[in-house]
Amino acid sequence: MTWLDTIILSIVEGITEFLPISSTGHMIIVDAIMNHGKTFTEAEREFTRLFEICIQLGAIMSVVVLYWKKFLDIKRIDFYLKLIVAVFPALAFGFLFSKKIDEFLESPTTVAIALLVGGIVLLFVDKLFGKSDTETEQQMSYKKSFMVGLWQVIAMIPGTSRSAATIIGGMQQGLTRKFAAEFSFFLAVPTMMAATGYKLLKAVKEHPEMLQDKNNLAMLGVGNVIAFVVALIAIKTFIVFLQKNSLRAFGIYRIAAAIAIFVLMYAGAIKA
Repeated sequence: MTWLDTIILSIVEGITEFLPISSTGHMIIVDAIMNHGKTFTEAEREFTRLFEICIQLGAIMSVVVLYWKKFLDIKRIDFYLKLIVAVFPALAFGFLFSKKIDEFLESPTTVAIALLVGGIVLLFVDKLFGKSDTETEQQMSYKKSFMVGLWQVIAMIPGTSRSAATIIGGMQQGLTRKFAAEFSFFLAVPTMMAATGYKLLKAVKEHPEMLQDKNNLAMLGVGNVIAFVVALIAIKTFIVFLQKNSLRAFGIYRIAAAIAIFVLMYAGAIKA
């Protein structure tokens, strides 16, 4: 990886992690464009995978900073319990099917199809689930929390987008667009910390030499800072956007991204 790769990947992660457009899909497109025609050693490929996992931590911290009053108020036991209920399905399915999920990650075809299907759903989600009666976590029941958690399981199919699945799930459960997005952000913290922590420990255990390189450590540090700042801006902008607009624009964008992956596969820039 070069420093230019570090900056670009971190910006892409920060923008796409919390928007309903699939960070995985975008990483595949960006990797294909940046690295087309290049050859890499196995060690270089492993560090790139580790980097893409690690910078998620920076993105996660942006949610904690933006909503610190909720996360750091120990009196909000009800809030914590609802998050635990919502995160449980993903943790259970992740533990049981982690190997199968990793196999899907190697399939750009799966990502492209998921992007396309999800994009079509987003075109009509406001009409399908336009009625809402829940706009705060106090109004949200444990049943609704669990149901949103089940929707999050769908996001284990790469290209689906964890954010898209949970926002759609929230709206299906009667959450307003704004609160569905916010609850998606809240839920991302325990979900992504668990998934990222597991993958990080596994990578470090299998390839400890990667973190003995000072240049690698510097890239990881800078990458997390960039992902944090960009995600902070992306979340704020997204919330403002949702208060006045539907999710249709993201549906159109996802369809375009899916077509881009199919074109890159056809051109041979991405292996199907």
